[in-house]
Amino acid sequence: AATAVRVTQDSLLNICMDAKHHKTEPGPEGQLYGQCVLWKDNACCTANTSMEAHRDQSYLYNFNWDHCGAMPEKCKRHFIQDTCLYECSPNLGPWIDQADTSWRKERIRDVPLCQEDCEQWWEDCQDAVTCKVNWHKGWNWTTGTNQCPKGAMCQKFKFVFPTAAALCEQIWSGSYRYTSHHRGSGRCIQMWFDPTQGNPNVAVAQYY
Repeated sequence: AATAVRVTQDSLLNICMDAKHHKTEPGPEGQLYGQCVLWKDNACCTANTSMEAHRDQSYLYNFNWDHCGAMPEKCKRHFIQDTCLYECSPNLGPWIDQADTSWRKERIRDVPLCQEDCEQWWEDCQDAVTCKVNWHKGWNWTTGTNQCPKGAMCQKFKFVFPTAAALCEQIWSGSYRYTSHHRGSGRCIQMWFDPTQGNPNVAVAQYY
């Protein structure tokens, strides 16, 4: 029984979730694009997915970041990084949960994000504008891309998400959890890291 438990635990440490664009299993991807390049040694995303992650309204989800006017570049890079982590990381196994949507069987829940990653995301996006707290649902999709639902008011992130924790935990309906752990602590997932130093999230998945 102990061996079975260990096998299950190990398989959680290098795994791709069963979702819309993920590969069935992780492996090297030499040609990952832009900000997703951090995962090229072992990735759940293909080169094509990594390229689409950088496009506005990419075919990945037809999601439009600019639904309340143009999102500033310094803010958008965090959403690109968030997409890269979600699509490419093979280290999210401990937080994979069942999802009951038509487009994916699994999702992530309560991934412990490093404090700096969350604070910086909020800092760079506080003046960006949106009309919704939870971006997973409730949009008007009649045009094929997400638009604000009727009666929803566009306002700055800092009013919609008054704290960094509110942003990280609410925007993707609990996919992330704000923590007071710091980058390099081995206790939180880093959205950003220096790939020449290896992927710090391997140890974090092991810890949890």
